[in-house]
Amino acid sequence: MKFEDWEPIYQEIIRDMGYDRARDEYAAGLLSGLLYSTEPSRLAQVQRLEELIQGKDVLVCGNAPSLRAELNDVETSGYCIIAADGATAHLLDAGLAPHIIVTDLDGAVEQEIEASRRGAVMVVHAHGDNIEVVRTIVPQLNNIIGSTQTAPLENIHNFGGFTDGDRCVFLAMEFNAASVTLIGFDFNDDNVIPTKAKKLDWARRLIDVAIE
Repeated sequence: MKFEDWEPIYQEIIRDMGYDRARDEYAAGLLSGLLYSTEPSRLAQVQRLEELIQGKDVLVCGNAPSLRAELNDVETSGYCIIAADGATAHLLDAGLAPHIIVTDLDGAVEQEIEASRRGAVMVVHAHGDNIEVVRTIVPQLNNIIGSTQTAPLENIHNFGGFTDGDRCVFLAMEFNAASVTLIGFDFNDDNVIPTKAKKLDWARRLIDVAIE
């Protein structure tokens, strides 16, 4: 997604959620600096995402409680598996290694570190609320690609999206997946706090935008 197309949506999101664009931009700059100082062997190139996704059937795994049961109903071989943050732990428990993890590092961090060591591409997202965790966890990861919801930088990308789940879908569409199947998503979860409920509503809306 071109940033000029994404920016009006982003502006609406931060107005609705009460977020600070300046903090998002600061976080993107911080992540950019960390990646510039990271050994090149621990970084991944955008071309790797294209290799994994283009023309492939993509299975996007969200972190809803239904994920475990839904995994039993899917023949995962042949899919490019993209995990949304905390879904990584459930996939590893099921003996599945995600090809790509889209994360803002507020979920199963230890499992994500392990998955990155096994070769998973880590699309790490920096925003105003995860500045400290980006600072501490990114140096422990491998196969890193940086992302932001603000204007992209030379080494920080904006593929579109807001929550980990909908950013997985934007990523799949950006690199021309043959199909996208979602499991582990519950946009109407009554057991979440109001802020999380608003995020789930935005995720639902943005997935519609991504696939239209």
